[in-house]
Amino acid sequence: MKKIELDIVALSHSVTQSHNYAVVLGEHDGARRLPIVIGGFEAQAIAVAMERMTPNRPLTHDLFKNALEIFQVSLKEVIINNLLDGIFYARLICEKEGEIIEIDSRTSDALAMAVRFNCPIFTYEFILEAAGVVLEESEEAAPAPARKTPGAKSKATSLNSYSMEELNRMLEEVLGKEDYEQAARIRDEINRRKGEA
Repeated sequence: MKKIELDIVALSHSVTQSHNYAVVLGEHDGARRLPIVIGGFEAQAIAVAMERMTPNRPLTHDLFKNALEIFQVSLKEVIINNLLDGIFYARLICEKEGEIIEIDSRTSDALAMAVRFNCPIFTYEFILEAAGVVLEESEEAAPAPARKTPGAKSKATSLNSYSMEELNRMLEEVLGKEDYEQAARIRDEINRRKGEA
């Protein structure tokens, strides 16, 4: 079966299921998108790696990556290989000393590992046909939101009133509490101000 390469194009709050998030995968050489609903912890694990944040203690996916590397196992690719009753299934394709090892995985965990290993993500045509959506040209022109959470707008607006020194101190505090969503908002505000300087 021919594999189709995907990229993570957005991570946002799920419109259909409260308390959940959606990771949107985009066809590497096409206009189709594959939205997958994931839990909050899994969204956080993906966001932390995408934003290249360094938590005080390793998250579970970081621990697993470290263990694979110590045992000289490399993650070559992730394949979203099935869709049954609305549930996506994935496999980690690993290599150790030339031998290919396939490991079953939840799709959200597989994506969190793919981001950490910077490896490609694939799926098959039948999955894109069943669950993929095609964006209209006007939708594609607009940049995909990297993250949306309830109340994010009010929190982002309130960050405007803090000095850079206060923002940096707040960033350290929320990283210490492992609140990576708030850390991302603070970091975005710091980067916005640096861009204006």
